[in-house]
Amino acid sequence: MADHPIQGLMQTAMENIKEMVDVNTIVGDPVQTPDGSVIMPISKVGFGFVAGGSDIRFDQQNQNHKQPNDAHTASVSLPFGGGSGGGVSITPIAFLVVGTQGVRIVPLDNQTHLMERVIDSAPKVFDKIQSLFKREDDMILEDDSNLQINRPEGTYI
Repeated sequence: MADHPIQGLMQTAMENIKEMVDVNTIVGDPVQTPDGSVIMPISKVGFGFVAGGSDIRFDQQNQNHKQPNDAHTASVSLPFGGGSGGGVSITPIAFLVVGTQGVRIVPLDNQTHLMERVIDSAPKVFDKIQSLFKREDDMILEDDSNLQINRPEGTYI
């Protein structure tokens, strides 16, 4: 059984999309800086694909009753009409930086990455809170050592 013309149309379109997009197109090439860090772009990729077609069938019984403006009985030299289209959208969203200080992500849109900044700064905040509590404890111990309690003998605290 012969393939329907829409299959050939879709196959051609899909092969062309495969040729357009590969890993290097999406991610890009890593860039090495003079200090030894490697920077790689991170992108958001979107695909769209559509295909359609129509078989135009002729009714032999109605051939002699054909009206010139009737779209269903129009005389066309090709029995199939179709088309396809596709598109790819690549949007850079961040950079991955691998260096001597570790791995980090540098977002391109600072407004949408508030939670990432909060998470990155959380260890520093915890360290500051711990140092405040430690300082308070040290001050209380110092005050207690200078404190003299006068109590009558035989009483317990």
